[in-house]
Amino acid sequence: MRLLYLLNISNPGRLSADSGFTFADLLTPALADAGVDVMVAAPSPAGDGRAGFVPTVSPSTKYRARLDPGLDELVALVRRTRPEVVVANQVEAAPAIRAALLEAGTEARIAGYCHYLPFSFTDDGDLALDPSLDDGGLGRSVLLAFASGLAACDRVLVHSATAASWTMAAADRMGVELTEKLRVVPAPRDERLVRDLADIVPPDGDATAVYNHRLYAHYGTARFTTLARRLVAEAPVELTVMDLFGTRSPERVRLDPSPERHRAELAALGGVTIASDRGDRVRYRNLLAGAHFGIAPFRPGCPWSMSVVDCQGMGLPVIAPRTGWLAEHIDDDLLFDTDDQALQIARRLATDAEFYRVHAKRAHVSTTGFAPAAVAARYLEAIA
Repeated sequence: MRLLYLLNISNPGRLSADSGFTFADLLTPALADAGVDVMVAAPSPAGDGRAGFVPTVSPSTKYRARLDPGLDELVALVRRTRPEVVVANQVEAAPAIRAALLEAGTEARIAGYCHYLPFSFTDDGDLALDPSLDDGGLGRSVLLAFASGLAACDRVLVHSATAASWTMAAADRMGVELTEKLRVVPAPRDERLVRDLADIVPPDGDATAVYNHRLYAHYGTARFTTLARRLVAEAPVELTVMDLFGTRSPERVRLDPSPERHRAELAALGGVTIASDRGDRVRYRNLLAGAHFGIAPFRPGCPWSMSVVDCQGMGLPVIAPRTGWLAEHIDDDLLFDTDDQALQIARRLATDAEFYRVHAKRAHVSTTGFAPAAVAARYLEAIA
C-alpha cells in the first residue's frame, strides 16, 4: 500500500507540544514495519528514515490550516506520489484533496483522522462551538468546513468511543452520513514514556502532581487554577505545571494570549513550580518520573488527551473531571465532579499507599492497547 500522510503541524517551533506530529512520528514507523510504503508531507519529517518526506509550508494560523488547503500544491503532490490512500490529518482539507485526486486522475481513498473536534456537547446535549476556533465569529464556518470534510472522506477515524458518538451526532445534525465510514482508532502511546511498574514508588504522605497540558483558556486552565490554589493550600500536594510552548511568536500571542496569562497566574502561586521540557523527550520523561500523579485538563468535550496517556504509561494515576473521554477512560475512583472530591482523591493518593499502587497499575495497564504496533494494525484495518 502506498500511503500519503498529509500532516499539518500547528506548533512548528515546539514539535514536542504538537500532538498531531507526535502521533505521526510514532505511527509511521509502525506502518513501515507492517509493509506500508509511507510518504509524509509536512513542515517537518516524522517517523524514521523508511518514511519518505515532502516538505510543506506550515500554515501561519490555525484558520489557514482549515480554510486554505492549497489545491495547486495538492494536485502536484498527488501526481508525484500516486498514493492508494491519502490520510488527511486536517479533516477540513478533505474536499480539496478529493478535487486534487480528480484533477490528477487518481482513485485513491481518503481517510480523515479527527485529531481535533471543532465542537463539544453540553450536558443538555446542545452542540457548542469550540471557542478557540471562533475568533471573529469563524466558529460556525469552521464547523461547516469540518462537516464538508467528513462528507468527502471514505473513512473517518476518531480516537475514542466518546469521540465517535459526538462526531456521529454532529454529522447527523448537518446531514452527513457516517454510519459506514466511522472507525475508532486510538492514538499510539510513546514507548519512551512507559515505565516498569517496579520503579514506581508510592508517596509517603506528601505528593507531587503534574499538569502537563496546554495552558490555553479553552483547555479549562482557569478552572484548573482554581483547583490548584486549593490543592497546594489544603492537601499534602505540590504541583508541577508544564510550560509546553515556551516563548511563542508575537503572531500566536496576538491571536490568543491566554497561555502567557495563565502561566503567570500559576507561577505566582506558592507550591506551584513551572517547568519546561525544552522540547527534550528525555527531560519530559524525567519530569513525569518525578511526580506521583497527574491532573487531566478541564477542556469541555475532551475526546482524548495525549498528555493523560503519557502520565499513565509512566504509571501515574490521573485524576480527572467526570466529562468526555476522561469519564470513558479513567477509573471511576479517580473521577470528580467538585473540587472537594478532587481534594479527597488527591489526599488519598498521597497518604494511602495501597490505593496508590492499585491505581498506578491500572493506569499503566490502560495504555497497553495503545502500543504503536497494535494501533498500526487497527489503522490499516480501518482504512482498508
